[in-house]
Amino acid sequence: MKRILLLCLLAGLLASCGASRQTSNKTVVKTSRSASPAKKVDRIVSHAKGFVGTRYKFGGTSRKGMDCSGLVYVSFMEQNVSLPRISREMAKQGTRIKLGQVSQGDLLFFQTNKNRRVINHVGLVVESRRGVIKFIHSTTSKGVIISSLDERYWNDAFVEVRRII
Repeated sequence: MKRILLLCLLAGLLASCGASRQTSNKTVVKTSRSASPAKKVDRIVSHAKGFVGTRYKFGGTSRKGMDCSGLVYVSFMEQNVSLPRISREMAKQGTRIKLGQVSQGDLLFFQTNKNRRVINHVGLVVESRRGVIKFIHSTTSKGVIISSLDERYWNDAFVEVRRII
């Protein structure tokens, strides 16, 4: 029984795309007064897009491999905005907004494991036009890609959207 419980706990930890040894509860370490919020968001999104095609790597934060929260984490850090390293902790940051208010730079949070009701995936909105929301994220099967919230899988797994900047 202990082995089964231990295996379940280990599987749960490994299933969380945003797990890492480095965690932080800070929302913002420092911000640059020289860049407007819109320019900062553009730079964050641009940095994230530079990782398109990078393979998935659990806990990864580089071009050698990237997981979903690692992509968001390094993209925001590029503009001196510090976020927690784990997606479910990121979901506690910023301001929760309605999906109809979403804009470039907002974070979309998902529950992809229906057996565990916990946020385990995050994506960065790269475009929101006429109700079509596109976001960049890292998937275990395809690595860093841009997807649409209109895709049934992502729409069904969607939990909430948060604005950090």
